[in-house]
Amino acid sequence: MTKEALRLAYKLKRQQLKIAEKDRLEDLILIQFQKLPHFDGNIMMTYAPIALQNEYNPYLIETWLALQMENAQFVYPKIDVETNKMQGYVITNDTAFDTNTYGIDEPISNHIIDPLQINVMIIPLLAFDTNGYRVGYGKGYYDKYIDYCSPAMIKIGCSFFDPVIIDDINQHDKKLDFCITPNKLYSF
Repeated sequence: MTKEALRLAYKLKRQQLKIAEKDRLEDLILIQFQKLPHFDGNIMMTYAPIALQNEYNPYLIETWLALQMENAQFVYPKIDVETNKMQGYVITNDTAFDTNTYGIDEPISNHIIDPLQINVMIIPLLAFDTNGYRVGYGKGYYDKYIDYCSPAMIKIGCSFFDPVIIDDINQHDKKLDFCITPNKLYSF
């Protein structure tokens, strides 16, 4: 299927998940995440899920990592729609958030982080394939941002669903290193 067809299909599949089922799947994804090999560094980029899209919420992973990693720092993205770019901002328990035009909660912060400092990135997705490519929302913010990150940075996706076939991968698409589903940890 094309990315556009997959976007439509998987937005609908996610909308059909009941709250209890989504919570159960997120618990199972955390269990799979805990099977990942140890990674160096303490700076992790994650995100605030889009509630209206019934998006995977990485909060359980963040909480678990905060307990496992000494001096863990979490970074959330903020999009500048005028420049079509994304920046990462360090968050704390006191960070306030504001909802952008896409319905994404973004940090109100002045603490921009150099992308080269990020060790691990959890990247939102709608679908993924067995080669490590993902279908996002179509704006390319993450793919462009990854260009500025360290090649050693670990890129992780989390999906409620099994892999699909993506017919229109292009040279701008970035591969994940891992994708986690409720039943399996995929390594690419």
